[in-house]
Formats: sequence, C-alpha cells, structure tokens
Amino acid sequence: MFSTSRIDTAVFNKNWSLFLVWGILLVLLGALAISTSMLTTIISMIFIGALLIVGGLVILIDAFTFWRKHLWSSFWLNILVGLLYFGAGIMLVDSPLAGSVSLTLILGVFYIVVGIFRLINSLSVRQPKWGWNFFSGLLALLLGVMILESWPASGLFVIGLFVGIDLLFIGWVYIMGALAARAAVNP
Repeated sequence: MFSTSRIDTAVFNKNWSLFLVWGILLVLLGALAISTSMLTTIISMIFIGALLIVGGLVILIDAFTFWRKHLWSSFWLNILVGLLYFGAGIMLVDSPLAGSVSLTLILGVFYIVVGIFRLINSLSVRQPKWGWNFFSGLLALLLGVMILESWPASGLFVIGLFVGIDLLFIGWVYIMGALAARAAVNP
C-alpha cells in the first residue's frame, strides 16, 4: 500500500492551485481530442510512426557499430529488427489512417479477450467486491464488441477518442486532488 508523508501532503496542499490549473488544461485537451478524434488519431499514428522510424535507425546504427564487430549472427537479427521498425514507421507516417484501422482491429480483439478473462477471473476468484472486477470485464468485453461491430470505420476515430478520454479523466483526477488539497488548506 502506498503512503504519503506529511511533507509530501503539505507541499501538495501548498501547490493545490497549480494542480488545479494542470487539471483544467488536461480536461480541455481531452475535450479537444475527443471533439477532433479523427485528427487526434492521425496525429497519434504519425507520432508512433516517427518513433518507430527513429527506433529503427537506432537499432540499425547499433547493428553496424557493435554487433557487426562482435557477434555476426546477432548483426543480421538486429538488421532485420531495425528494418522492420523502420518499415512499420514509414508505413504509419505514409498512411496513418490505414495504420489506425489495423491497430483498432487489434485493440477490439484485445478488449474482447481481456473482458472474457476478467469475467472468468471475477467469477472464479470472487475476491472482496468482486462485482467491480466483473463489471470491468463486462465493460471491456462490450467495448471490444462495439469497436469490432463498427470496424473498419471505428479505426478512424477510436484511438483519438481513447486518447481524449484518458486526458479528460487524468485531468479530472488532478482537479479532484487539487480541490481536496484546497479543502485541507482552507477548512
């Protein structure tokens, strides 16, 4: 279990207004990402593609500067991995919508599998408050079915929607923490 010391709480309480500002900014960014989910999806795919390109280049440079001199068999494996990274990155940057459709298919299948496993786990383990775990599994299963039901069209907006929802909720966490800290400072 995590605990906080009095100094950490005091510093947090002292800076509650900064956390409130960050929270509001994150909520606004989340709302913007949700309202422009297709653009957010495209930007996300281009960013992931760029990361893969850079990662591929790093792996290729490493293959030629280290592995070629020390372990010839690993040299070719690193060349192959570097080229795969680089190629996948180029494809995502070149065609972000096709990439998002593919990733959304994988995401839909993932949520269905995770949902089924959570449902089975919640029913077999029955830990305290097991209903929340069951609900979480049901929600994941439903989410996966909804993604796949509208696939491939869902690939155009789901990733951006998920990014926006995540930003919105983390912003809300910041706001709630800030308001709690404010209440502790000004009872």
